[in-house]
Amino acid sequence: MLPYGKQSVSDADVAAVTHVMQSDWLTTGPTVACFEAAVSAAAGGHPAVSCTSGTAALHIAYNALGLGRGDEVIVTPMTFVATASAASLWGAKLVFADTEDDTGLIDPAIVDALATSKTRVIAAVDYAGHPADYDALRQTAVRMDARILDDAAHSIGSVYRGRLVGELADITTFSFFPTKTVTTAEGGAVVALEQAVAERARMFHTIGMTRDSTQFRSPHDEGWYYEVRALGLNYRLNDMACALGLSQLARLRQFKARRAELTARYNEALSAVDGLRTPTQRPDVDPAWHLYPLRVLDGRRREVYDKMRAAGIGVQVNYIPVYWHPVYEDMGYKRGMCPRAEDFYAEELSLPLFPDLTGSQVDHVIDVLIGALK
Repeated sequence: MLPYGKQSVSDADVAAVTHVMQSDWLTTGPTVACFEAAVSAAAGGHPAVSCTSGTAALHIAYNALGLGRGDEVIVTPMTFVATASAASLWGAKLVFADTEDDTGLIDPAIVDALATSKTRVIAAVDYAGHPADYDALRQTAVRMDARILDDAAHSIGSVYRGRLVGELADITTFSFFPTKTVTTAEGGAVVALEQAVAERARMFHTIGMTRDSTQFRSPHDEGWYYEVRALGLNYRLNDMACALGLSQLARLRQFKARRAELTARYNEALSAVDGLRTPTQRPDVDPAWHLYPLRVLDGRRREVYDKMRAAGIGVQVNYIPVYWHPVYEDMGYKRGMCPRAEDFYAEELSLPLFPDLTGSQVDHVIDVLIGALK
């Protein structure tokens, strides 16, 4: 089965991990700091904190923004559930904002209409690698004294109006799952514009613990001494994962370029095919495409999905609207709340897209797809 996404692991990646495994540090070592510095550089130079997954990054980020019970988070339903559930775990109320018809991204006009004095965070997702409209979202955030979170699980390396993802929101989260542009096997990171927010993120991800004597409540100079200043969790990423991530980040530009080539090849072949709608790209955005989110029209998505899977093409659907899941149905959220997002879900089909995908494989996917529509 040809997968819809797959990691690209080189001999250099393997050598980097092997080097760390033969060193004195398997975790909390120097490779972690090097990886965080590289993530920071790829995200505009702001402080970065690595962690164990993209979900952990979201949990950390909401805490670093001070989210609590009774606060409202405006969030897109067109995402993996963690964008929402990580806020729910802090007791926040979710307000789902519908998406733009063409991109599947959160609609800033709807966000603005939904925002209230209780809105603490606006959580956007750079669906498929295409950044949301952060300048428009920022206007609402300023008006309501809210913060913006960019769930950039799909979009490391993407650019919006000349600015890198990582510079666009108050706090940005990344995922380094194997299907993502850059992988650490499992892993994630948080990037914050403000140093104080980054420090809260770092504190939380190290169990609330500090060994920095300047932060101690009372003076201590013993070498063994530390303090736990707040409740936190062990979300630390180990040196082996960071070694893989460092090696992968060295190829970020290459990965992005290859994904753009493959996306262009799909677009050229499919843009004029009846019954299909190819992905939209805004003129002020340079995306690092994570998905190729094709839309299959006329109610034929399931038929095409089944035919392509039967032919060995591992297409996928990304994503089920968050509030359709039983956990949110049980909280009282109803289907029909975000009709454009639901229409997008009903048509979306992710074609294979990863750097090692060959031209002949892309042509085969195209041929099978067109055949499935006949």
